[in-house]
Amino acid sequence: MALKQSPYILYSDGAGNIFEDTSLYVTGRSGWDAVQVSGEEWIELPNGGQLYELPGRRGIGIDVRTGEMRLCEKGWAVAAFIPPAHTGFYLAAYETLKDAPVLPLFCYTAAGWYNDKFFVPAVRIEQDIRQDCEGYDQQKVEWGVQQLIKAYPSNRLVKHLANNCALTYHCPAARNYFLQRWECPIPVSPACNANCVGCISLQPDEEPIVSTQDRLTFLPAPEEIVEYTVPHLESAPFPVISFGQGCEGEPLLMWETIRDAIIEIRKHTSKGSININTNGSKPNAVKILCEAGLDSIRVSTNSARREIYTPYYRPNNYEFEDIVESLKVVNSYGGWTSINYFVFPGMTDSIAEYEALRKLISETGLKMIQWRNFNIDPDWYLGKIGVAETGECMGVKQLMQLVREEFPELKFGYFNPPMERIKGRYDLDFAHH
Repeated sequence: MALKQSPYILYSDGAGNIFEDTSLYVTGRSGWDAVQVSGEEWIELPNGGQLYELPGRRGIGIDVRTGEMRLCEKGWAVAAFIPPAHTGFYLAAYETLKDAPVLPLFCYTAAGWYNDKFFVPAVRIEQDIRQDCEGYDQQKVEWGVQQLIKAYPSNRLVKHLANNCALTYHCPAARNYFLQRWECPIPVSPACNANCVGCISLQPDEEPIVSTQDRLTFLPAPEEIVEYTVPHLESAPFPVISFGQGCEGEPLLMWETIRDAIIEIRKHTSKGSININTNGSKPNAVKILCEAGLDSIRVSTNSARREIYTPYYRPNNYEFEDIVESLKVVNSYGGWTSINYFVFPGMTDSIAEYEALRKLISETGLKMIQWRNFNIDPDWYLGKIGVAETGECMGVKQLMQLVREEFPELKFGYFNPPMERIKGRYDLDFAHH
């Protein structure tokens, strides 16, 4: 349902309280610009969403009386975190004052107030409820942690997933593992061959932000991987096991371990899907993994263009062309291919990016786009990759529509699908089982 008018702008008083200013309609941000957001792009802030104050930043609104853009002089700007399965259409629009701190690694979607509710310009891109916040009961997670640590007392990976991922960081993937359902994470590599600007597990000391979690510190053995993943594949509903997680480096650097684990897992069970989340930097390793039995790959990228990819990923010993090749390799083996596509309004929906994305989809036979919100300070990101002018943009919603029209077979989502979906029952609503 379209809103009859724009929501009002929000501001924070710096002490944790958020207010609306009814003299201003809220705007959205695209690239470096503040823009008006149309009525049909707003949805109610989904359950699990949160509001952030943006210190040192003044919100940009449209004056209700004059229709002119101006700053909200009260307090600090406000943005929303929108939960998994949702993709934002616009960032929060603000002016950054001198000496404002760099924002931590979260997503900063525009947010406004209308009819006593918070609204965000976004879409639910994925029907799967596997990471919806109401699906988690912390007591059950803790009980699952106890049971599985008892079952695998000497398994370092299970301990890492329990103590760091599930209990400390409340990682949704790790919590699902301890609830013995759906996708099970397999962190495998402490090292990485990229130096991403927005890395969530390792930030250089000289940078103004901290990593949001600590990286895996050991090299798991194939036996440790096999020990806890085989029972998951055998007994969990709609099971997926995934190498490559946010709390580690690049899994392809450990391809021998992964290959040995896959071969061993498939000796014990043929159930479920084996996936890798990766930067796709080693197509030769990907080929070996496909031969061993890899079912699906998700390659992360901030862009379909080399010149936007490279200054963000800062790759060591690989090129943008390698990630394209990795997708082609998995496709040639009949596997499932996704990109983990970091959506940045004003970059992702530019005409130049759209043309590059079309080419990438056609060339690789891509099966799915996971439209992910980009967790990064927008000013900092554009500055780091050296983008002063983002070019002509169409809006993220329009981009999605055009891609959908041209590639009707391509799936849109947020998560790696289980084998039941890969094999054609894509619209299966499995999360309620």
